[in-house]
Amino acid sequence: MREPENDRYNAAGDLFGEMYLAQGSPDVRAARRTQRLARCLPGLAVTAVAAAAAAWLSGHYGFPLILLGLLIGLGLNFVGKLPSTHDGLDLASIGFLRVGIVLLGFQVTLAQVATLGPVAFGALACIMLLTFGAGLAGAKLAGQSRYSGILAGGATAICGASAALALYSVIGKDRLPQAQFALTLVGVSLASALAMSIYPVIAAQIGFDDAQAGFVIGASVHDVAQAIGGGYSFSDSAGQNATIVKLSRVAMLAPVVVLVSLWVGQEAGAPRRSIARRLALPWFITGFAAVLVCNSLVDVPEGARALLLDLSKGFLLLAVTATAMRSRLDLIAELGWRASIPVVTASLASLGAALAFAIYGLT
Repeated sequence: MREPENDRYNAAGDLFGEMYLAQGSPDVRAARRTQRLARCLPGLAVTAVAAAAAAWLSGHYGFPLILLGLLIGLGLNFVGKLPSTHDGLDLASIGFLRVGIVLLGFQVTLAQVATLGPVAFGALACIMLLTFGAGLAGAKLAGQSRYSGILAGGATAICGASAALALYSVIGKDRLPQAQFALTLVGVSLASALAMSIYPVIAAQIGFDDAQAGFVIGASVHDVAQAIGGGYSFSDSAGQNATIVKLSRVAMLAPVVVLVSLWVGQEAGAPRRSIARRLALPWFITGFAAVLVCNSLVDVPEGARALLLDLSKGFLLLAVTATAMRSRLDLIAELGWRASIPVVTASLASLGAALAFAIYGLT
């Protein structure tokens, strides 16, 4: 017996309605988004307050912004134990980090890298490679995992805390504990703050000219703002040279993350993946590279670039602060002084190599 035509239409309509309800109507989806936002608000609110405090202290006392965010976040570590803050802290530490790294691409162009010249760029590449190797060697000497050396060496070689955050997203918390990551962030930020004050003095005592001083400071100070600030504290010309050298290091963020992704993907015990799968970078690293290329092709007004830099620093500050809140202080204390050795060896290697290249005129 044939099913009546209307019954078939009714059955199809019922099926469509069930699928529609299962997927969620626009009102249901909007309600879910509102609920997710509500769950994130406590964590985001405390992160914003802590970051604002760090920004205020940095602006009034000249203390490094990222380091202040780390220290205040660690001081508010007890907040991270409250379940109500977890969603917001996770959003800030992961989502805001990615946005901040993408926006960082607006600060460098391929033309700036080209002005460095092949000899100076080759010297800079050697310094970065030696710095990365020193981080690995320091980790081995201190009995730490090679991932600790990769993180410390890469962060020191490229651009400090922002590079550490990008590399850690590839390494993952399963390979490297979050406590080690937080300690590396503190060490890199402290080393960068000291370098900004000490390296210009060292360059002056040796008798470097503006070009040599700018190269040494730009090639060895970790954080972008501190490298540029250290260069201009020597002279305006040295500051310009330091800016070009430092931004050339920043431009290497995406290639280094690609290589690290390939390397850690081939570690013993890791699931076997194809080359294409290992080359599939996180979207924000791809976004950073795309923004860098677009910034090289399109002339972005200086005012807009300055605003984008402030936005990038703001998102990275929020990410660092939230990461510190989510870190366990007891595990950081258990790591001991040996866990900071990779940052120390990488920093010393970076300075030593930069000085050698500048002294012997290889820049």
